[in-house]
Amino acid sequence: MTQYETIDAVIEPEGSLEVLSRAEVAKLLDTTTGGLYTTLRNCALAVLNVGSEMDDGKELLERYKSFDIEIIPEERGIKLKVTAAPASAFVDGVMIKGISEHLLSVLRDVVYVSDKIATNPKFDLLSSEGITNAVFHMLRNANILRPNTNPRRVVCWGGHSIGRSEYDYTKEVGYQLGLRGLDTCTGCGPGAMKGPMKGATIGHAKQRIRDGQYLGITEPGIIAAESPNPIVNDLVILPDIEKRLEAIVRTAHGIVVVPGGVGTAEEILYILGILLHPDNAHVPFPLIFTGPASAADYFREIDTFITATLGEAAQLRYTVIIDDPEGVATAMKAGIREVRAYRKERDDAYYFNWSLTIEHEFQQPFSPTHENMRNLELRRDLPGHTLAANLRRAFSGIVAGNVKDEGIRAIEKHGNFEIRGDASIMDPLDSLLRSFVAQHRMKLPVTEYVPCYRIIK
Repeated sequence: MTQYETIDAVIEPEGSLEVLSRAEVAKLLDTTTGGLYTTLRNCALAVLNVGSEMDDGKELLERYKSFDIEIIPEERGIKLKVTAAPASAFVDGVMIKGISEHLLSVLRDVVYVSDKIATNPKFDLLSSEGITNAVFHMLRNANILRPNTNPRRVVCWGGHSIGRSEYDYTKEVGYQLGLRGLDTCTGCGPGAMKGPMKGATIGHAKQRIRDGQYLGITEPGIIAAESPNPIVNDLVILPDIEKRLEAIVRTAHGIVVVPGGVGTAEEILYILGILLHPDNAHVPFPLIFTGPASAADYFREIDTFITATLGEAAQLRYTVIIDDPEGVATAMKAGIREVRAYRKERDDAYYFNWSLTIEHEFQQPFSPTHENMRNLELRRDLPGHTLAANLRRAFSGIVAGNVKDEGIRAIEKHGNFEIRGDASIMDPLDSLLRSFVAQHRMKLPVTEYVPCYRIIK
């Protein structure tokens, strides 16, 4: 078995986490079901693996089985002790500063969600308004909201499993966005999440922009499979996929979708489901699908699937621009000007989109168990935004079965997920998923993809 080089180290936190209560320390080190140790350990290992191209959470955890993290209370605060950490996180025996900052972000977010959100009666996590309020407080605590700046945050969605030509294209898109003073936000991983950020750093450097933000928003289940890329300078970990998606959408001023796979399709369905809600019919929200000429077929498949399942109303909410990074950036800049005017007119915050209606069904955490996947309602008679929400859940389950530790183990134990529904929905879904497999968009193309699902018509 391959041995991976590891290092032991002690890190001294800076700022608000210099002090933790005894109760907080005890909960962080609690290995029982109600404790936080497993979440802390898995997320910490992921950020210590920054820059990895791995996309299998189970493999990462098994590769570094001996990894451990410990909180040491001292007279003047606390220290973090890591044992058997990936050596790639260190230079000359000293942890890379950006990685140590991410490690402290993990500690910050895990502590805050547990201590200030999950058990706080102030936040009604059963109501839509309460969930949105909780998401806002998590982002504010992470200090990633920028109230004194004009709208300029562009979210870039796309896959970790993309070829070199597509990666280079995403980098050029990011470069053109950066030249226009726009910041980037991604899911923080490799591939199409790294490319736009890398391009934006060059664009910002050319324009002498020194406060550019490269924001990564993730959640515990996905971060182990998609460790942060080296460009991320702000990292925030939301407690589940639904709050992560809401955080992304409410802080975004526009979204660019580049080639991806099933995870990207999940994100597309999430935003389209929101934009299809009648309350959001007149809300400006620039949404652009783009890629090089080689990705034209990919977006054609996406467009065909959306039209077949959600109809022309959904098709009208996005623009497809192929092989034109400058055109993408120009269109996005113009779209963000409309966003600014709209929010200014209604006194809505630039840094957090309070007025966007997000239904409760888009906020409730979905557990991709075999039973829940089998019972998803995928019917033609459902309202468009409800069908989009359920299709989003189906794709979320496939993501879990592909890359998340818990999902992979569930498939190994119980077999493939079963996805059922009307034939008029299952046929285009089956066609889309087959195209993802054929284009090697399900996982990094190092091994032959074995489906974790079965379509039942």
